Amino acid sequence: AVKHENFKTCDQSGFCARNRAYADKAAASGSSWTSPYSLDSKTIWVSKGQLTAVVIKVLEGQSESVRLPLAISLLKSGSARVTLDEERRQQGDIELRHGSPARKERYNGLQDWVIVGGLDLDGGATISVEKQETVIRYGPRKNFKAVVKHAPFAIDFLRDDETQIKFNANGWLSMEHWRPKIDRKEPREGEPATPEPTEDESTWWEESFGGNTDTKPKGPESLALDITFPGYEHVYGIPEHAGPMSLKETRGGSGAYDQPYRLYNSDVFEYEMDSPMTLYGAIPLMQAHRKDSTVGVFWLNAAETWIDIVKRKTSSNPLSLGVGGTTDTQTHWFSESGLLDVFVFLGPTPKDIIQPYNELTGHTQLPQHFALGYHQCRWNYVTDEDVKDVDRKFDKHNIPYDVIWLDIEYTEGKKYFTWDKDNFPNPIGMQKQLDSHGRKLVIIVDPHIKNEGNYPVVDALKSRNMGINNKENNIFEGWCWPGSSYWIDAFNPTALEWWKDLFSYSSFSGTTPSTFLWNDMNEPSVFNGPETTMPKDNLHYGKWEHRDVHNVNGLTFVNATYEALLARDDPKHPRRPFVLTRSFYAGSQRQGAMWTGDNLADWSHLEASIPMLLNQNIAGFSFSGADVGGFFGNPSKELLTRWYQAGAFYPFFRGHAHIDSRRREPYLAGSPYVEPIAQALRLRYSLLPAWYTAFHTASTTGEPVMRPMFYTHPSDEAGFGLDQQFYVGDTGLLVKPVLQEGVESVDIYLPPINEAVYYDYFTYETHIPAGKTVRLAAPLTGHTPLLLRGGRILPRKERPRKSSTLMKWDPYTLVIALDNNFSATGTLYIDDGETFEFQKGAYIHRRFRMFPTEPFTSSLATSPLQLVSEEEGSQNTKEAKAFKKTMKDVRIERIVIIGAPKAWEGKEEVVAREDGEKEKKVKLMWHKGNGKQADWAVVRDPGVGVGRGWTVAF
Repeated sequence: AVKHENFKTCDQSGFCARNRAYADKAAASGSSWTSPYSLDSKTIWVSKGQLTAVVIKVLEGQSESVRLPLAISLLKSGSARVTLDEERRQQGDIELRHGSPARKERYNGLQDWVIVGGLDLDGGATISVEKQETVIRYGPRKNFKAVVKHAPFAIDFLRDDETQIKFNANGWLSMEHWRPKIDRKEPREGEPATPEPTEDESTWWEESFGGNTDTKPKGPESLALDITFPGYEHVYGIPEHAGPMSLKETRGGSGAYDQPYRLYNSDVFEYEMDSPMTLYGAIPLMQAHRKDSTVGVFWLNAAETWIDIVKRKTSSNPLSLGVGGTTDTQTHWFSESGLLDVFVFLGPTPKDIIQPYNELTGHTQLPQHFALGYHQCRWNYVTDEDVKDVDRKFDKHNIPYDVIWLDIEYTEGKKYFTWDKDNFPNPIGMQKQLDSHGRKLVIIVDPHIKNEGNYPVVDALKSRNMGINNKENNIFEGWCWPGSSYWIDAFNPTALEWWKDLFSYSSFSGTTPSTFLWNDMNEPSVFNGPETTMPKDNLHYGKWEHRDVHNVNGLTFVNATYEALLARDDPKHPRRPFVLTRSFYAGSQRQGAMWTGDNLADWSHLEASIPMLLNQNIAGFSFSGADVGGFFGNPSKELLTRWYQAGAFYPFFRGHAHIDSRRREPYLAGSPYVEPIAQALRLRYSLLPAWYTAFHTASTTGEPVMRPMFYTHPSDEAGFGLDQQFYVGDTGLLVKPVLQEGVESVDIYLPPINEAVYYDYFTYETHIPAGKTVRLAAPLTGHTPLLLRGGRILPRKERPRKSSTLMKWDPYTLVIALDNNFSATGTLYIDDGETFEFQKGAYIHRRFRMFPTEPFTSSLATSPLQLVSEEEGSQNTKEAKAFKKTMKDVRIERIVIIGAPKAWEGKEEVVAREDGEKEKKVKLMWHKGNGKQADWAVVRDPGVGVGRGWTVAF
């Protein structure tokens, strides 16, 4: 179980306790409370798309005040950005304690690591400065408005003249300014006593926890802001936490937590369920949703952060006793250091939040195709012969997989960039066997470097000053898996170039183009450090304190590895890197995959994985998964089977296990368990065309691969809190895994949708959506409960292979699920699955449409139907032409139509025609459904190419 004593509560985190107390003081004061912050209207400067000014903080009982430079930027995307700094720190006009060499400014370099675009200013925004407020109109349709109130300083954000988000409505804004420490000594006789402090200074100047004292050379520097979402009951996001997708209250309320949600990337051993406790990663993006409206905020700060959530029911009529009222969600954000830097997204749809957010932070990586297959991992496969034996046994049992993984024991004495010569004497030979079936190897490399003599890697790290330093600016030594260790400082440009050299094939012997990387322990995990991480007063490149950059540290390390994998290949033919990370921040989605860390072989952890991954996906990080089977412990055969059935629908699909757990490769499960596990894996592989297409969408629009009900059906209030079922992209696949022990059926909710129908993916049984749940049988030896929404066309491949690489040239099947209008649409995206040539047009992107040809002149049931393949997007480049030439023989071999019209009974052929070719007659087989089963039809080998335009007339 998690060791709570190793991690702070809010009361033990000085700035968290101070900001909560500040909010309590304001709330207790009621209407007499006035926020001490006001905008000096004389300082307002307006330029195209931006307002700058100075916010004045009045100090209680003092004549002086604090100047806080403000910038409000209106972006072309329709987003707004509000930034608040502190003038004295900005100008370096402060003194650091203890002779610290740290930087004096508030950390202002986060944008360089996180933001990759989307900052173009909206020159069409209009800014009207009045005496008591400034009104800004902006957005693509100029229907967004920011009302900046001067005294006290606050901002209301409106869409279509309705308030959506309020900054500082409660007056809890706080920027702890620099001040000198006053040493209070006993006065000598006749001397005046030093005035007693008016605030609790006990955690301003130093703070101790877990045997470590944080020296805080810059004194108190936290920042806080209350952000209110009026009329919004549901808020989502701010991963990573093991709790429901719809975030809970943290200060009172039914089922509330007693702690704020915490974002402080940490190595949390055996983390607990249903908790706001911090975990391995942090994405400070929150979305609020109500019927037909979504808004969001992105808090750009990498320091330790806490978020309180309170929901207030308001009634439009004091006599209504709450009936018919609305709920306001009040959030309170506080970070230990850095800038107050917040982006505001006014929607109105979930897509309108994620698109501009991804424009800012980057899209989910389009991974190599193999990475969407199954990954087999444990700590540890002990020899190269062990790896080859596992590989052979997968083949013997006809179970597909793509990647086998090696944890830290492959190294010599836990020294990265080495191989254990006794146990892995021939890594190249081992990989040749994997290569013969198109499989890959992933090895682990962590940021801690063993402190041992005669180890060139650590010698270079020390001699070239490429490590993270302690507060005295000497290299920091801590404890991790190798024992005494140093940590690479991935903020350091010199270290980044060195890291590239280490991964070259000539430097890292035993690696091949089929070797990819796993970055673990990059929070960073320091076994003997405070909260199992490094001291906050450690120093990074540029003399920034670790406290300023803690949550983005993992991103910088993965960035170093990503760039190193790029650099090892021929620059004329680079391949997409694959890197798995445990620690992450906003922007990490550009670099690879994440997983939910060290979970347990327990039903509660299986159940928690779905809302955890849904929150990752709607926070822009789609390439996410959880360890199938649970990392710690030994799952029962039932739990293991159910976990594979659920995990087959994780975007990142990996089985993993602890060194002390029993072997649990799928083929070891025994009858009757191995059969449904193998079925789940084969189902994943058959659907890889749909998965890859969904990832292409995520990589271009930001739309999530795993989509919660509220995202797909933003008008259906009954779905807003559902987090145990989800859609796969826009494929129409609706999944409801079995997540509880001993369960043989599930209740799946179907929203009320006009003209819609859902089909059981396996049996074609029909279900009419009516805003209610329907019960689906889910025997352990069967399949994951899976429905296909009418109106969708789903691509798949039906020939079982040993790996995804061996499926590359296989033909496609189109599964057409007709809606009640006998219509359907879908897309298919294909590229080489390996390189960046798709950026030069080397891809196939088709849209398939099926529709009645006479919808307005006859009964839909008897109208002829037509299926067409159209170009969804293409480029006329030499790379595009070359790729299409390689795909010229890949065809559609089968078309399955679910919900086929009864008028087709007795029909035996259809007419197919490729563009530019003669039409031909193709065999059709129509099948009558039994009971609730839909009628269906099959067209075999229509003779049309997957990359060509064509028509099939029914």
